[in-house]
Amino acid sequence: MTINLFDDSSWASLRPLTFTRPVADLRTGILTIAEKWAKYLKADFGFQTQDYLSIKFAPKKNANLFINGAICPDGPLLEAVNGLRAGEVLLKADLIIAYAASEYNRDVAISFKPIQFEGDFIRIVYPNDIFTNNGIELKKDFELLTKGRTSSTLSNTNTFLGDNIFVEEGAKAECSVFNSLQGPIYLGKNSEVWESSNIRGSFALCDDSSVKMGAKIYPNTTIGPHCRVGGEINNAVIWGYSSKGHEGYLGNAVMGQWCNIGADSNNSNLKNNYAEVRLWDYEQESFRKTGLQFCGLIMADHSKCGINTMFNTGTVAGVSANVFGAGFPRNFIPDFAWGGAQGFEAYSLVKMFETAEKVYARRDLPFDDIEKEILNKVFELTKEYRRF
Repeated sequence: MTINLFDDSSWASLRPLTFTRPVADLRTGILTIAEKWAKYLKADFGFQTQDYLSIKFAPKKNANLFINGAICPDGPLLEAVNGLRAGEVLLKADLIIAYAASEYNRDVAISFKPIQFEGDFIRIVYPNDIFTNNGIELKKDFELLTKGRTSSTLSNTNTFLGDNIFVEEGAKAECSVFNSLQGPIYLGKNSEVWESSNIRGSFALCDDSSVKMGAKIYPNTTIGPHCRVGGEINNAVIWGYSSKGHEGYLGNAVMGQWCNIGADSNNSNLKNNYAEVRLWDYEQESFRKTGLQFCGLIMADHSKCGINTMFNTGTVAGVSANVFGAGFPRNFIPDFAWGGAQGFEAYSLVKMFETAEKVYARRDLPFDDIEKEILNKVFELTKEYRRF
C-alpha cells in the first residue's frame, strides 16, 4: 500500500510549527503522525502539502489512499480507513478523514460515496495539542513499537520501579531511576541516560539522544532523535536535533528541530493569577484562548535562546527566532527576530544561513539548497510580523 497524507486547515492554525513541514510530519508520542500511519498500515508514504514544502516533503505518485495528516490513527479508525474502496470517502461530519482514489483531489473526494465514522480520534489542530495529547499518543506508540518484541537490558546499577520499560539495541544507562508505574518508558537505539537521572513515565528518548547527569524528567515527555537534554523537563515534546542541555525548566512545551536552549533558561507554564493561557495565533493574528491553565513555550525550528532567558507563560517563538538578554521577552516572538525584552530587529537570512551551516556541520549533515529555499519562503511569508 502507498499513502499520501494531506494537509487540512490545521496547517494554518499549527503555525509556526508547520511553516517548515507538513502537518503529518509533526511528532507527538514517539513517532510522527506519518510514521504512525505507515507502521499501522505497513505502507510507504508521501505528503500532499504546501507547494514550497513539496521540494522536501514530496507526494508519492502511485498513492491509492489519501489520509488527513492531522489525524492520529487508532484501532477503530484504522479499520475504517483500511476498508475504504475506490471512490469512497470517510467523514466525521464534514471533516474528510480519508479517501480512496488514484490521484489527490479533496474537492473531487467530496462527491465520493460518503461513509460516516461515528467514533472519536485525536486531531492535532493547534500547537498546544501536541503536548496535551502526548501522553495518550506515547502509550499508543509504545504498544505499536514493542508488541511481540523482546527488550534489551540495562545495567544493574539502575533502579527500576515497575517493569513497563523497553530498551532498543545500543541504549545505555547507569545509576539512574526509572519509574514506569504510571506509564511506559521507551529508550531508542543508541540513546543514553547519564548517571543520577530521575525519569518517570510516560517517557520516550528517541534514537541517538541523551539525558545528561542529574536530569529530572516528568511524565508525558518525548525527546526526539539526536537530542541532548538536561535540567527539569515536564510534559514537553522536543522533535529532533535540538538541545536543552543545562539546568532550567521546560514544561508544557514544544520545541522544533535545530533549536537550542541556553543554560539556566526557564519557561513559565502557569500564570500568577492561575488564569487561562492564551497563545499567539497566526491565522487570527491575535492571541487565542487555549482552555489550558498550564501552557509554556512553543518554539519553532531553528530558534535559540541565550543563557538565563525567561519565557513568559504561553510564549510562541517563530522560526529562527534568536532571543537573549535580561527580562521577559514578549509572548509572541516573530519569525527571524533577533533580540529580547529590550527590543528586536530582523535576523538577516545571510547571518541565519551562516549559523545553520555550522550547526548542521556539527551533525555531519549538509545545509543544502532545499533547506535554504524553504527558509527563504518562510522569511517572505512572515515579514509582516517583523514590525520592529
